[in-house]
Amino acid sequence: MSHTTSQPGSRLLLFVILLAVFVVPGSISGTAIALPFISADMNASLSALQWVVNAFNLTFACFTLFWGTLADACGRKKAFLSGTAIYAVASVMSALSPGTLYLDIARALAGIGGAAIFSCGSAILIAQFEGSQRTQAFALFGTTAGIGITFGPTISGFILDLINWRAIFAVHAIALAVVLILAKAIPGDIATDKRFRFDIAGTMLFIAALLLFMLAMVQGAQWGWTDIRTLSLLALAAVITIGFYLYENRIDNPMLNFNLLKNRTFVGLILIPVVASVIFVTLLTYYPSYLTGVIQLTPSKAGLMMIALTLPVLFCPVIAGRLVSGGASARLILYISLAAFIAGGITLTLFSQPGRELWLLAIPLLLIGTGMGLSAGLVDGLALGCVDPVQAGMAAGLLNTLRLGSEALAVALYASLLTSHLTGSLPGIFMQFSLSTNQLTEWINAVASGNLTAPLKHASDSNLLTLMIAQYHAAFIYVVDILNIMTVVLSLCILRLLMNKRATIG
Repeated sequence: MSHTTSQPGSRLLLFVILLAVFVVPGSISGTAIALPFISADMNASLSALQWVVNAFNLTFACFTLFWGTLADACGRKKAFLSGTAIYAVASVMSALSPGTLYLDIARALAGIGGAAIFSCGSAILIAQFEGSQRTQAFALFGTTAGIGITFGPTISGFILDLINWRAIFAVHAIALAVVLILAKAIPGDIATDKRFRFDIAGTMLFIAALLLFMLAMVQGAQWGWTDIRTLSLLALAAVITIGFYLYENRIDNPMLNFNLLKNRTFVGLILIPVVASVIFVTLLTYYPSYLTGVIQLTPSKAGLMMIALTLPVLFCPVIAGRLVSGGASARLILYISLAAFIAGGITLTLFSQPGRELWLLAIPLLLIGTGMGLSAGLVDGLALGCVDPVQAGMAAGLLNTLRLGSEALAVALYASLLTSHLTGSLPGIFMQFSLSTNQLTEWINAVASGNLTAPLKHASDSNLLTLMIAQYHAAFIYVVDILNIMTVVLSLCILRLLMNKRATIG
């Protein structure tokens, strides 16, 4: 039986899923703007504060495949509602957090729930809608996610100005409570696969490797990159990654099928989201701290400024789709997206200066957002279209795992590089205050989190804010320069992979 969006039940079902889908990306982009305020309120160490973001990214990346396959065994509705309930409880825990460790744990739980909302929500839509109604439903699904990313920082910024950072998570909890109340709109599961076998060992190896890599990057800034603890974490992560590769190649139901990597076109396409992770997702997460710290914008104004980065994600996928439908080369559009990433990153380093006009800063943000929007509209369909249809499900899993995993690692790398630079440069300007080791660490952590006002509460030097802004700005430019190099290198690799005779795109 065909289901249509004209049926009242179908419309309510779609609303329920889209409301949940809106919260997740809105939470990802909106939480970042609250980090300096969480730091000021909790006097958080920088590594603990970074895990407010990293814990969510890590669990979201690791559990996306888990929920998708679990839904096949236990039922899509059960899995979706379980994930939504986990996210709602985690949001309440976040709002009531007495300390950063508690908040980090709550955000990790939220990431697990968010993975279920995305994986199982799309599975429910596939089962409930057919034909043109399915196309419309998924268009709304993607648009809603884009709206969440776009306006997450803006909404959070206004909540910060009006109330406090805890209210941001309270709003998430309220929205998801509405989803659970309206859950009767979600049809019951008709059939499930009782023969389901999940790759538990492979999943655990993958989570362990990704966690150790992230730990090494986060703590490397604190311990030092040559410290035996940092090197041990990296070595152990490398060993587990090799073990994961060897194990996956010898079992019948692997979490990831590495044979797909023999397809050069597929590899080139799935590397494009990695570029987006390096230059778009990192700025989406941490650029609000630069705006409130260096540019000295209020949270609401910083949130409005972030629309320049996120707005293209709303309309560029539609433009790209229409261009390709009209006969334009998909390959050319992807090359334009890579060029936009590179141009945006370079102009960001050129235009970024304390006191710079905001419209100038908007130009590189629009370019980077355009790169994200153009590629996001094409990569998934093209990547899955160039593999054997029998392997489409596995290819989708590999694409999303690489996308989410690279986002988690890129965000951790950005924070670690920024911290390393500031740990080396800030002690020089703080020496005049005769600080204890603990006080010095607290001041450095505060500045690195974007909270430049914390040291001013204990020092009356009128030049101190100017000096801190200069040091944070220098650290920001240093990190973006490294991200730009990574973007260029990855783009050249992608061009080489896609410019082969057997490439079938565009």
